[in-house]
Amino acid sequence: MRRTHDLSPTPLATVPAWMTPATLLRVSVAVAVLTIVLKTLAWWVTGSVGMLSDALESFVNLAGAVFALAMVTIARRPADEDHPYGHHKAEFFSSGFEGILIIGAAIAIVWAAVSRLLTPQPVEQVGWGSALLILSSACNGVLAWYMLRAARVHHSKALEGDARHLFTDVWTSAGVLIGLVAAMLTGWHWIDPLVAILVALNILREGGSMLWESSQGLMDEALPHDQLQSLEQVLAQHSVASDGAVRFDSLISRRAGSRNFLDVHMHVPAEWTLGRAARLRTDVETALMQAVPNLRAIIEILPLGQDTVFETVASQAAAGEAPQGQ
Repeated sequence: MRRTHDLSPTPLATVPAWMTPATLLRVSVAVAVLTIVLKTLAWWVTGSVGMLSDALESFVNLAGAVFALAMVTIARRPADEDHPYGHHKAEFFSSGFEGILIIGAAIAIVWAAVSRLLTPQPVEQVGWGSALLILSSACNGVLAWYMLRAARVHHSKALEGDARHLFTDVWTSAGVLIGLVAAMLTGWHWIDPLVAILVALNILREGGSMLWESSQGLMDEALPHDQLQSLEQVLAQHSVASDGAVRFDSLISRRAGSRNFLDVHMHVPAEWTLGRAARLRTDVETALMQAVPNLRAIIEILPLGQDTVFETVASQAAAGEAPQGQ
């Protein structure tokens, strides 16, 4: 069984009730507009290509926040006839879209920085530019911290993706500020575009990471290792409590946005009544849902020693045998 890790939070993380993904993403849209104004003004007064690169990424922040808000809205729709498992995977589209935007911004930054690197120019009014940059970074940093905390509580990939993007923006601004001050102190004007290129490479790495994680979510990635361990412990406890009369196997898990899904087979003695088996299944389902939040568990009851037709055919195929009946 393949096990994976994610950025899931500690169970102790809490946030105020009003900090829902939709509310925080609306705040993110407003903050993105504010930072665009501040960083564009900083670039205007300094002429720094690093400032320009930072302002370009803020436009990406705005587009990403708007798209994330749309995906969160879709993900909250209840299951319907065409989508019986719900719309939770829409959040993975948001994370992937932000990853693509980040990569695009990094390429644009490199393009502008290389041109300035070939023809270095002095920067002006560094004090005003730095103050505006620090103010915008403070807004992004505070918002990103709250968003990431809320993402862990609500298990929202869209919110997590936007928070990580904002943290990347904070580091971008820090790098730009260092390059700006260094260029001013040394008189080496090429430092400004060089730092912009280094910042772009870091942005590119973050964008690639987000795009990869999004693709894994869309491909029904298994639950994280710690959550799978918790589920297996629950099943083992019920098996031990029955003195081995009950056995669990064929555990399969997947994630879909904020929802977790689990399929498992519960083998019981053939002489048990259906009512007794059903009562045990209810107890097991309850324990599993308490162990992992937002879990939908489907437990199939089978007599001991009997497998499903699918498992039998798959086992025969793995062994190179012809399925029975052919």
